Amino acid sequence: MLQSGLGILPIRLERPMTAQVLDVGCMPYQEAWSLQQRLHAQRVARAIPDTLILVEHPPVITLGKGFHPQNLLFSPEFYAQRGIGVSPTDRGGDVTCHNPGQLVGYPIFDVRALGGDLHRFLRQIEEALIRTLRPYGIEATRSEGYTGVWVGNEKIAAIGIKVARWVSMHGFALNVNNDLSLFQMIVPCGIADKGVTSLSRLLGYAVPMEEVKQRVVAQFSAVFGMQFSPDKVSLSI
Repeated sequence: MLQSGLGILPIRLERPMTAQVLDVGCMPYQEAWSLQQRLHAQRVARAIPDTLILVEHPPVITLGKGFHPQNLLFSPEFYAQRGIGVSPTDRGGDVTCHNPGQLVGYPIFDVRALGGDLHRFLRQIEEALIRTLRPYGIEATRSEGYTGVWVGNEKIAAIGIKVARWVSMHGFALNVNNDLSLFQMIVPCGIADKGVTSLSRLLGYAVPMEEVKQRVVAQFSAVFGMQFSPDKVSLSI
């Protein structure tokens, strides 16, 4: 395992960059994707600052650009009968799933302003999540050759992004209190020999989602050198 902090240091700026958090609660995946696209265009045009979207999704399986059909274990009809959507996307990675109780974060960030290093950008997202888990007594790590955050041989956070015109889309999915049985219907991220876990499974109790959100925002602020506005952001932006 690669331990936290191996050369992944916070960005040091003379003055923190202004950023905003958009917490949209529970939102269907396609609706959230449309929101990302709108905010991405506005960030490219410099009409808004860097924005971190926080959301939970109804049950949905998403297919990345690296999707392999054998990693979807059943037919689309099987999932539809169980109220589970299947959505191709343009993010990196293979297949993953989202459901309520999982915290999904979509950083709409100007990666060029953060140094223009996509590998480092991924490692910094991992670092922010590793630090988020630490106050719960969980020493999460990286796993050599894989993107994401791990506890032992089990993934607790998946990461898949897209960067266009130097602005990022898509992001991370942190398992907090979600039902992990959905992952048994796929080969998560195309990795057959590793499992998945969640914060509540490791701790033995449900963790307040609002608490986790606050810690994620605090660690994104620390790792990326951003000052997130405390003001509520309207969906009309």
